[in-house]
Amino acid sequence: MQELRRIKPDLKKQYGVTKIGIFGSFARNEIRDDSDVDVIVEMNEPDLFYMVHIKEALEEKFKMPVDVIRYRAMMNKYLKARIDREAVYV
Repeated sequence: MQELRRIKPDLKKQYGVTKIGIFGSFARNEIRDDSDVDVIVEMNEPDLFYMVHIKEALEEKFKMPVDVIRYRAMMNKYLKARIDREAVYV
C-alpha cells in the first residue's frame, strides 16, 4: 500500500487517475506465491493506452504481475460487487 501511495501522485498527473486501490488477495491479506496484485482505478478520461502504461508502471514498482481494472458504472456485476466489498483505496 505504501508503494501505491507513493506512485499515486505520478499516476494522477500523467494519466488522470482520480482514485486507486487494491482488491483481491492483497486486500484480504491472503497473499500466496502465485498471487498477482489486483488494482482498481478511476480516471478522468479513460484511455486504453493509459491503462497499459499504468499496468507497466505498477509491475515495475511491485516487481510482480498486476491486473488493472477500471471502475465504472457499467461493468460485470459480480466483479463490481467484489470490488465494492474488498477494495482498499489509498
